[in-house]
Amino acid sequence: MGHGRWDDNTWAAAASYRRARGIDDFQASGDMHRRPRQLWAADPALEPKGVSVRESRDSADHPISVPIAVLFDVTGSMGRVPRILQQQLATLHGLLKGAGLPAEPQVMFGGIGDAETDQVPLQVGQFESDNRMDDQLRALFLEGGGGGQKSESYELAGYFMGAHVSTDSWEQRGEKGFLFLIGDELNKSVLSPAAVREVLGDEIPRPVPVARLYADLQQRWHVFFLLPAGTSYYNDREIARHWTSLLGDGFIKVPDVEQVVPTIVDLVAERTGAAGTGSVFGTRPEAHAGNGGATGFTGTTTAARQAGTDLVHHPLRTLRRLALPGGAR
Repeated sequence: MGHGRWDDNTWAAAASYRRARGIDDFQASGDMHRRPRQLWAADPALEPKGVSVRESRDSADHPISVPIAVLFDVTGSMGRVPRILQQQLATLHGLLKGAGLPAEPQVMFGGIGDAETDQVPLQVGQFESDNRMDDQLRALFLEGGGGGQKSESYELAGYFMGAHVSTDSWEQRGEKGFLFLIGDELNKSVLSPAAVREVLGDEIPRPVPVARLYADLQQRWHVFFLLPAGTSYYNDREIARHWTSLLGDGFIKVPDVEQVVPTIVDLVAERTGAAGTGSVFGTRPEAHAGNGGATGFTGTTTAARQAGTDLVHHPLRTLRRLALPGGAR
């Protein structure tokens, strides 16, 4: 995926058309909520079960692509933030293009819930470079659930990114992509084989500690967890300790939800040598320094050291292949 080009005029015209006819930008989510709960489901384009691979590829239009995945918590503890994020993220591609990136951004959107309690615990789109990314954003179902136990299934999203995503950025050039998780709670204690089977249709042989999962993920992705103000656990110290132990300064508190999108743009720009928007690093959100100091992934994270050498021999894709017939990908 990742063909075509984003057009601001097309996006503005479509938004104007919907406004003129009284159509909610995110009507799909409201329509789903009006159905009986047992019928709630992800849009077919965002359903992760049975997906073999999501791809970010170079093309004639985009000879040097940079994959950017933005997956945000859509549970009740996030309050109104998911709705605001849906509105704000529609501007992401335009800001990325204006930041002077040396490569073409290909953006994937997704939603994260709770695999233990929600009807739709994970939604994952495609990497897009054109206005189809707006379509997938508007198709996300804001379930508003969660189990009330201060944890959501972020690790399931991490597993998907490690086991089901293929990018030319990494495979052709050895350059990491960008993964932004936006939420306010803990991971589950482990990646559960039962959750992986139920939500994705994969079989993994045993539970995976989240430290190992994120250590593996950071081999191929710049991983960030953004905690916006206005969520239930914004000031919770346990949340800060948990994510700092996994990501170091990849854990960032954003004191204004309106700054989430500029924060994403500037973090991408910082690591690709582009100019950025200038809105974040003048008034930097609260980064929680870990290994590597204030500028990020310059060394081995705590999670990677704790995971040990087993990580090298059994990364997420290998773990998945262990239980698949013939070692299938």
